[in-house]
Amino acid sequence: MAAGDPQGLAGLYDLFASRVYSLAMRMLRDTRDAEEVVQDVFAQAWRSARRYDRERGTIAAWLLVMARTRALDRLRARRAAGRTGSDDSVDLELLPDTGISQDLAVITEEQAHALRHALEELPADQRLALELAYFEGLSHADVAARLAQPLGTVKTRIRLGLMKLREVFARSPIQDRQP
Repeated sequence: MAAGDPQGLAGLYDLFASRVYSLAMRMLRDTRDAEEVVQDVFAQAWRSARRYDRERGTIAAWLLVMARTRALDRLRARRAAGRTGSDDSVDLELLPDTGISQDLAVITEEQAHALRHALEELPADQRLALELAYFEGLSHADVAARLAQPLGTVKTRIRLGLMKLREVFARSPIQDRQP
């Protein structure tokens, strides 16, 4: 794809479009907006393929960071237009712009399965806090407000959950692979 081969883009799309769509749909809760995010992400990937640096992260992480950024842009545009979507409780000004954690970026189906399994093994309070923070893009303060829990409690649950996930993946025989 970096050399301008459209087949490279097609292959990348086949491998990652469903993951990009899933993230966008989870954040936006709107089919049309999620589909537009997918289109925007792969158009941006095509335009910036030469600048991709595998030393900075996986292809999946690169695409998912773009998707998250585009989804946040759409959430902010909704707010500016007075259209908040299905969740009015999210304070969009507090959402981080830095993209998803590469600790949670899935690369292969095996790793996606391992992540789901590891999340299922977490205590429910840690899992919920992590899901709200990483998959819905909420800040720690927003997670605390949504769960009606003290901010310190939420931060501790997220930190403990991430530590447990790291332990699971450190023991995992699944190696990071590029498709």
